[in-house]
Amino acid sequence: MQLHIRHETRYRYDRPVKYSVQSLHLTPRRDASQRALTWNISAPGRRLEQVDAYGNISHLLTIEEPHREIHIVVSGVVETADIEGRQDDGPLSPLAYLAPTLLTAPNEDLKAFANATLNGINDPRERARALADAVCTAVRYKPGTSDVQDSAAVAFKSGEGVCQDHAHVYLASARSVGIPARYVSGYLYTGDTDDAASHAWVDVWLGTEIGWQSLDVTHKRPAIRSYCRLAVGRDYLDAAPVRGVRQGGGGEKMEANVLVAESAREQQ
Repeated sequence: MQLHIRHETRYRYDRPVKYSVQSLHLTPRRDASQRALTWNISAPGRRLEQVDAYGNISHLLTIEEPHREIHIVVSGVVETADIEGRQDDGPLSPLAYLAPTLLTAPNEDLKAFANATLNGINDPRERARALADAVCTAVRYKPGTSDVQDSAAVAFKSGEGVCQDHAHVYLASARSVGIPARYVSGYLYTGDTDDAASHAWVDVWLGTEIGWQSLDVTHKRPAIRSYCRLAVGRDYLDAAPVRGVRQGGGGEKMEANVLVAESAREQQ
């Protein structure tokens, strides 16, 4: 399957920014499940490309002159393959994805939830699916109810959230019972231009024979073919498409527009 992708991000500031440094995870990973046929990044300032500790292609964007706007556009064509959900191991051991983070630290409620959900289920694939079903039941999908800084515990308590919250609650729950799991950011083709094309899901480690399996918690299904993987990490902060710091600028307004299509004509 070929996905035609265009992602535009624009930051506007109330006052001139003296200096900006942005970390970009806006280039598709080089995984067995996908390859970028074409890919282009348009952005101001200087860019330094590198591969981070998680195997993601990242760019360090530095803007040293005063500015009141940052406009970033990425576009290209990514070919995906159906490999039954199995993903590359990456440079780190699965054990690296057992450690809690500020966004995925499980409290007692999450630990009890995970244990109750998986009690009596032994098959690794069934355990992964059962936990996804339970997370979606416990945290109802509702846009506009959470913030990117909300932790898994906060989302679980509120009972509402978006794909990022589903991923964080899943990660916290899985890790609390000894199942390595990692956060995935990327794009999703739904065939409906009104649906959100920017998405988050998880990879869950199901043992050496099965390996890393990609799972869309929000839609309770394997994340294959219609998904483009940008970055993986321990949580959102490791895999955020754009994240950075600045000096000055005052208030900030961010606008993002993502289009994913099966052809260039459809994208238009």
